[in-house]
Amino acid sequence: MATKKAKKPAKKPAKKPTKPRLGARRQPETLRLRKLTPGFTATDLPRSMAFYRDVLGFVIGDEWRENGALTGCEIHAGAVTFMLTQDDFAKGRDRAKGVGARIWCSTAQDLDRLAADIKARGGALDQEPQDMPWGQRVFMIADPDGFKFTFVQER
Repeated sequence: MATKKAKKPAKKPAKKPTKPRLGARRQPETLRLRKLTPGFTATDLPRSMAFYRDVLGFVIGDEWRENGALTGCEIHAGAVTFMLTQDDFAKGRDRAKGVGARIWCSTAQDLDRLAADIKARGGALDQEPQDMPWGQRVFMIADPDGFKFTFVQER
């Protein structure tokens, strides 16, 4: 008489790990952003586009025109988008721009190499790469209109 082998139960598919729940949202609900796209008003839009593209390494995206005249564009670097628009000078031709603001740009790229490449392409750094007391390595630069940027190396 032959003996029957017991069938093995079928394996259950592994459960997907669930994300921990953070709890109920604060009420009233606070602002939740997914993206930030700063816009800068340029005194000379083609000059600014050239700076961001040729010196910093951004890629020019969509361009906007009115009656054939270039009025603005998107510029991209990795997952980040900025917008540049031509100043209409309604607030005066000599108004200060970028005063009281600084844009912090985080990158995983080698910061010293990035700074050297920017300088080789004609950029003038406001501050050479250096280690900061809080542990980050940074350099600083301003665009042609005085908008200030700090590039930070992720570690």
